[in-house]
Amino acid sequence: MKLDKIGIRSLSRLGARGTYGLTMLEMPEILPELKVLTADLCNTSGLDRFRDQFPSMFYNVGIAEQNMIGIAAGLAKEGFVPFVSTFANFAAMRSYEVMRLNMGYMGFNVKVVGLASGMAMGLFGNTHYGIEDIALMRAMPGNMVILSPADCLEVHKAILACAVSSDPTYIRLTGTANTPMVYREDYAFEIGKAIQLQEGQDIALLATGSMVHESLKAAEILSASKIRASVFNFHTIKPLDHDALLKISQDYDFVVTVEEHSIVGGFGSAVAEYFIQRKNTPRQLFIGLPPSFGNAGEYEYLLEHYGLTGQSIAQRVNDVLKEN
Repeated sequence: MKLDKIGIRSLSRLGARGTYGLTMLEMPEILPELKVLTADLCNTSGLDRFRDQFPSMFYNVGIAEQNMIGIAAGLAKEGFVPFVSTFANFAAMRSYEVMRLNMGYMGFNVKVVGLASGMAMGLFGNTHYGIEDIALMRAMPGNMVILSPADCLEVHKAILACAVSSDPTYIRLTGTANTPMVYREDYAFEIGKAIQLQEGQDIALLATGSMVHESLKAAEILSASKIRASVFNFHTIKPLDHDALLKISQDYDFVVTVEEHSIVGGFGSAVAEYFIQRKNTPRQLFIGLPPSFGNAGEYEYLLEHYGLTGQSIAQRVNDVLKEN
C-alpha cells in the first residue's frame, strides 16, 4: 500500500484497523525482519491480504494473547521485529505480566497494536472496552513507547515510525470505521513530539487519539463565545513532549486534557505529573471517562453519554470558565 495511491480519505473510511492492515502490506519491503502475529483476529486486524501475500511472515497463535507476546519476544531476541495485534483490553490487561517481563524488563523490540481501544467495541460492553491501557502501559518500568494516533493517516505514520525504532512500543488505536480526518495532507511525524494544530491565546486543549478531532470541533464552537483555544495533538504519551508542555505552561493559565480513557492514570495524569513538579503551572481540567463501569451502547451514543464530543467539551470548558 502506497499512501499516494490509496489516498487519505480512503484510509479514513477504512478506520484505524483497516489502515493498520494496509500499512503492513508495504512493511516487508521496508523491514525484511518483520513478523506479524495475531490472536485469532486476522480479519479484525485488517491482515487478510498480508496473510495471503506473506504467509512466511504471518502467525495466527489463536486466542492465546499471553503466548503471543512470549512468541513475539522470542522472535525479537533472534533479531526479528514482531508486530502483534489483539483488542486493546486483552493486550494491556490479559498479557500485562508477559509484556512487563519481556518488553519492560528485557526490553525486547516488540510492537503491540491495541485494537479498538477506548469504547470502540460498542455493544460488546465493558469486557471489551480498553479504558485503562494507557495507565497500565505508562506504569510499566523500562523504555516502553506509547503512541496514540489522532486519525488514520497518523496510524500509518506511527507504524512506519516505530518500525525503525528499537524501543518496545504500544500503539493505541481508537475510533471505528469512517474515522474523522484530522490531517488532509502529509506532514512530519516524530515520536515524542506533539503537534500544535490550531493557535489561540486564551486556553490550550491537549488531546490524544480520537479526541484530537473532537477538540478541534470544540475549539471552533468556543470561538463563537470569543474563547480562542489552541489545540495540541499529543500522539505520543510516552515519552511525553516536555518541551511542548513547558511552553504551554508558560503561555496559558488554563489547560484542558481530553482523552478517550479513564481520567485515572491516563494522558491527563501524565500531563499533571509534569506540571506538579514545576512552579506557576496552569490550572488543568481533566476530560475523559469516569473510573467506573457503565452500560454498553453504540460507540457514538457512548461518546455523547460521557461528554466526549466537540459540543460537550466546549460546554464543559465554558461552564468551568464561568465559575471562575
